[in-house]
Amino acid sequence: MTTRKLPALAERLRRGLRRLARPAWTGYFRTQPLSNEWGLDRGTPVDRVYIDQFLAHHRRDVGGRVLEVRDSNYTTRFGNAVTAAEVLDVDPTNPLTTRVADLAAADEIPADTFDCIILTQTLQFIPDVPAAVRHTHRMLKPGGVLLCTVPSVSRLAPRYGLERDYWRFTPASCRVLFGERFGPDRIEVRGWGNVLAGVAFLMGMAAEELSERELNRQDDYFPLIVTVRAVKAPRA
Repeated sequence: MTTRKLPALAERLRRGLRRLARPAWTGYFRTQPLSNEWGLDRGTPVDRVYIDQFLAHHRRDVGGRVLEVRDSNYTTRFGNAVTAAEVLDVDPTNPLTTRVADLAAADEIPADTFDCIILTQTLQFIPDVPAAVRHTHRMLKPGGVLLCTVPSVSRLAPRYGLERDYWRFTPASCRVLFGERFGPDRIEVRGWGNVLAGVAFLMGMAAEELSERELNRQDDYFPLIVTVRAVKAPRA
């Protein structure tokens, strides 16, 4: 076993011990979640399973010049012939940032710049969501692809406090929001999850505490997250 694998193994063991010490079933009798980190300290957060499945399905789109928010983790994991991986953040102290800008006011970033933009679990923290969608559309090259995920069910994010977590989304709202900018025939919108996945996520359970069948059961009336693939129209 390489030394690189040892920390990962130790982290898996630590998360497994936390699941044993505080079993999932005890969450039904608590008024506080099992985890304050969406289950990250117990294993894999439930919403990340769906995000990973979405990006893996569309990994052919993650190529050329790619922009991602805060870091380039998903670009690295799912990239296909990436020529440049850039990172957008409003925080200039982020050492990974290559583009400092507010996504809702990103006029300094030239139009028609990126082949792909990955925007995961971000729009809920932006007050002017239509402006953010407008700028992502503007920054994409003609034929470029936006891969976006947004929460439909989630606790408020502790790191942003009670004043900066603004929105939750539905498939219907995403069809309107992205369809107005990209065109309704150039977007694919899907809800992911079911009532058990939603309850588990709110309780702070990890995906490892649900079966594959439970995770993959699709109920359109109980989406946990909503995903959007939007393609900018090519030049006429």
